[in-house]
Amino acid sequence: MFMEIAIGAIGIGIVIMVGYVVISQVYVALPGATGTRNASGTLLPTNVSNGITGVMTTAFAGFGLIAVGIIVLAAMGMINVFK
Repeated sequence: MFMEIAIGAIGIGIVIMVGYVVISQVYVALPGATGTRNASGTLLPTNVSNGITGVMTTAFAGFGLIAVGIIVLAAMGMINVFK
């Protein structure tokens, strides 16, 4: 049962990581997505920038899911070795 959970966590993590790569490429490709500069030269974030940053932050959960899945798989392997 734990093996299925770990494999599922790794699968979900991979999907989220691919989404992260796509979103980060869209973020770079959109003109003005990183914000606009005012008269003094400071960067003012736009709604696009805020939205994409939020999505990218959420996507970091995928990295955690992959880590948890790998840890569980390693633990299950060690348990099976020492049985």
